[in-house]
Amino acid sequence: MDVEIRPSAGVAPFRFGMPFGEAMDIARDLGATVSHQAGAEQPPGQYVLTLEDSWFHFVLFFPEDRALASVELGRFRKEDADINVTFDGLDVFRTPSEELVEQIEERGHKVEYDDDYGTYLLPELKTTFANNSSYEYPTDDEGDPLYFDYVLVTTRPVR
Repeated sequence: MDVEIRPSAGVAPFRFGMPFGEAMDIARDLGATVSHQAGAEQPPGQYVLTLEDSWFHFVLFFPEDRALASVELGRFRKEDADINVTFDGLDVFRTPSEELVEQIEERGHKVEYDDDYGTYLLPELKTTFANNSSYEYPTDDEGDPLYFDYVLVTTRPVR
């Protein structure tokens, strides 16, 4: 499965502004398990779509206007997952995070580090990269996470 991050447009196959029903049809086609807060069967709210064969997930946010406004991606937990998440042609979840930041900057994107939250922000693209999972992913020699495990792409400012 190929998942392309396209700031200002969405995260394939989900497009910003798409209606809730259309997104849920895509989730069903993907074979995703959908979960949400009790009483939030319809927007507004957040909907977690989990692909159980890889434990990869999307989190879709629908505000009051019921049009998709944000997509969060959680890295797959199975290292051999047949999922490729790309941004500007770069492999987001298999490229070491330090290298990925350098490559993003080399492509002309402004990257800011938010020390308060430990996140890397691309404010102009309303996109955030982070290592914020408690799941045990591969680590470097110092025990720090090797790869990003979270991406937020939104229609709202990331600051």
